[in-house]
Amino acid sequence: MAQQTAPADICEGKPDSAVVRDALGVGLAVGLSGFAFGVTSAGSGLTLLQTCALSLLVFTGASQFALVGALAAGGNPFTAAAGAFFLGVRNAFYGLRLSQLLALPRAVRPFAAQWVIDETAAVALAQPTRRAVRIGFTVTGLSLYVLWNLTTLLGAVGAEAIGDTDAWGLDAAGPAVFLALLAPMLKTATERAVAGLAVVLGVGLLPVLPAGMPVLVAALAAPAVLWATGRRTATAGEKAAEDDVRRADR
Repeated sequence: MAQQTAPADICEGKPDSAVVRDALGVGLAVGLSGFAFGVTSAGSGLTLLQTCALSLLVFTGASQFALVGALAAGGNPFTAAAGAFFLGVRNAFYGLRLSQLLALPRAVRPFAAQWVIDETAAVALAQPTRRAVRIGFTVTGLSLYVLWNLTTLLGAVGAEAIGDTDAWGLDAAGPAVFLALLAPMLKTATERAVAGLAVVLGVGLLPVLPAGMPVLVAALAAPAVLWATGRRTATAGEKAAEDDVRRADR
């Protein structure tokens, strides 16, 4: 039985400078949106300390925006936290794959886990070698973490000077940033169907459910679409089998 070969052994290398450039591009571009979170969070009633603590400790933009958005709409804190938690669960799946590619020492893994998010996973998984994976993950994580927290602080401090964040439309910044990050990842029909159904469920249920609950219900889009896809595939398989039987009988 052939021994499994590490990515570094089977793929050609990539210049470190190119990996750093790509990682910094992602870190800087996304990190600036921390300003919108800081403004939105402060406008939702959270204190400066609470806002900065969310970015320092949670550090996953979609979950942070979901939490403050639900709180701003008058949602129950536990419901808001549950919605943010379920959005953040996807990072655990990224971690399963990244743990194999990064192969970090056990002592380092708890610290690296803080940086397992959409952007670091996307940059790391795009690299051809283990060295490039580690560089991409580290540079993206470090640049994004530092800039996200810095712009969060600036946004929260500047919220008082801006005044009413709703009047400026900054309450829509969070969903806009999340959609901008999500859209390029929807490459298959199944993924687009899940996203579309989630939007329909989330938006359609806003008037009838408490704040924070539509996000939880929208999570049902994934199993619903997967079930429908499985049924369609099974039906197509049965039909093909029946056609084969008819041809054989002829």
